Amino acid sequence: MSLIDTHAPGQQASEHTPANDRNATIAVTAFPLFIIAGSIVAFMKPTPFLPLVGYITPLLMIIMFCMGLTLTLPDFREVARRPWPILIGVVGQFVIMPLGAIVVAKLLGLNPQLAVGLLMLGSVPGGTASNVIAYLAKGDVALSVAMTSVSTVLSPIVTPMLMLYLASAETDVDAQGMAMMLVKTVLLPVFGGLVIRLVADSVVDKILPILPWMSIVAIGGVVFGAVAKNAEQLASVGLVVFAAVILHNVLGYFLGYLSARALKQPEAACRTTAIEVSTQSAGLSSGMAAKFFSPEAALPGAVAAVIHNVTGAIYAFMVRRKPLN
Repeated sequence: MSLIDTHAPGQQASEHTPANDRNATIAVTAFPLFIIAGSIVAFMKPTPFLPLVGYITPLLMIIMFCMGLTLTLPDFREVARRPWPILIGVVGQFVIMPLGAIVVAKLLGLNPQLAVGLLMLGSVPGGTASNVIAYLAKGDVALSVAMTSVSTVLSPIVTPMLMLYLASAETDVDAQGMAMMLVKTVLLPVFGGLVIRLVADSVVDKILPILPWMSIVAIGGVVFGAVAKNAEQLASVGLVVFAAVILHNVLGYFLGYLSARALKQPEAACRTTAIEVSTQSAGLSSGMAAKFFSPEAALPGAVAAVIHNVTGAIYAFMVRRKPLN
């Protein structure tokens, strides 16, 4: 889901205007600040946030329903129009990030639960902030939206398969349960939102400005619950989790960009691929890890909800002034 409206009437998805830049900057700044502030409070005073753990599924459904409401048919036509660059990004995401998680976990000597949590982070679809990061980086926003949409639709099949084949040696993996949860929390809400957008487009247009903030609050609910539930573990392993998430994220940017560049994609598409590969659906990862593995396994996803947006803002700041030629 984009944190900005990339489909405003009469406006191209990649068009940059001062108003859109301001809105995007506010959203991409407010998100990590909200997550950081709430996480600190949940860490120091966990008791009030513990009930949120029981609402992981509905919160995830809200996030994905909001994403569905922001999608339009042109987003899916983009898949047919440019299958090759989209394939590069989606395959890169589901190959680079899971394998990168294994490498980082071994390199830092993560315990099995943190390792499986990092693998969960690397196996979920693209993150909800990737589109706005692509916009701020002067990447290809239409391509970004298409990549996020495709990876989201594929996730009920691909994510459980990745976890089954890559994590089953370390822990029991309920691949069927994961698939059913992803269908329930990802696929059905996304398609439900898309259908409502198709039949009531004018009504949805009026509420589009509030959808990003609804998603931010819902992601906060998932993350704050995970932090509160794991306050003691976070106090003892916090630094290594932060190091693992940052290294994993930077690896995604580097290899995502290189893979698109090696396949002779234009600069805007290379930037977009780097962002899509590296920016995961952290809230979904944290919720899935908590449900199917352990509270400790939810930590990488909770930390990534902050890190991915901070590094995304830094990446956009670094590349947006460079020419696209």
